[in-house]
Amino acid sequence: MAYSPKILKEAEAHLEKIRKEKIQESETRKKILYQRFKRAAEIDMLLSKTAICAAKSVLEGANAKEELLKLKKSNFSLQKELNDILNSAGLPLDYLEIKYNCSYCNDTGYINGKICNCLKKTIKQLAYEKLNKLSPLSLSTFESFNLSYYPRELTSNGIEPRAKMEKIFKFCKDYAYNFSKDSKNLFMQGATGLGKTHLSLAIASTVIDIGYNVIYTSTPSIISKLEKERFNHINSEDNSENHLIECDLLILDDLGTEFQTSFSNATVYNIINTRIMYRRPTIISTNLSAKEIQNSYSQRLVSRIMGNYIRLYFLGHDIRQNYIK
Repeated sequence: MAYSPKILKEAEAHLEKIRKEKIQESETRKKILYQRFKRAAEIDMLLSKTAICAAKSVLEGANAKEELLKLKKSNFSLQKELNDILNSAGLPLDYLEIKYNCSYCNDTGYINGKICNCLKKTIKQLAYEKLNKLSPLSLSTFESFNLSYYPRELTSNGIEPRAKMEKIFKFCKDYAYNFSKDSKNLFMQGATGLGKTHLSLAIASTVIDIGYNVIYTSTPSIISKLEKERFNHINSEDNSENHLIECDLLILDDLGTEFQTSFSNATVYNIINTRIMYRRPTIISTNLSAKEIQNSYSQRLVSRIMGNYIRLYFLGHDIRQNYIK
């Protein structure tokens, strides 16, 4: 697997910081224990000395087997005494051990020279964070979504926008709090300023808090980034398109506002189609009408969306204008 040197270095630095913190936490626990129990400090010192003494004896020609046996007996006795102190203090027997996040590599990121899964996970997480920075918006919440901005007057089709949006709001909230890797795909459709971005960001915020990997990005921004990567011949494991396909939840905002080219259309189709095949949830929002979508994209993309997404049609007036008043 090939990872860009920059993001690999960042991931290694991140793990090194965690490793140092874990070591420091262990040293702090030792200091607290040794202040309460002087004998515990003495035992720690003796355990260190026995190993040195055994090595010295072997180097001086002593019987290695005999010295190791003495060391084992001495260490066993000292460790038992230390365990008795920990028990008397109501502390677990592993109280003094360094509690690394990853027990396989001890937060070094490598096992026998090979990259550990924890480092791979860190690389992906950093990549997701970088991609999410493409959005200039801070993550919104369900609590800040105001339904009072939607009118009660019936539309020409006899639908009350507020009642409709109350249902969509509840659906999105339930979707976020019950999210899983088996969740459905959502297609948010409606005019500008009806809350599509707000609710998709609220879903992103909630799903991230639950512990899933989420990428939120506007379609124009990500297409521009992918085009630059393609032009610069970036073909590593941490390229953006891989992460768009692999993340737990992908949110593509403003579909249809990207500059329409053969590259953009093919890329959008590939991302959407691949995630459908891998059964990874995707949320798409667009200001385009059904007719505009059909005119802008290939029939096979339209068919994939219409056949595999739950459509949420937003109604009302531009709520951003209400904020200005």
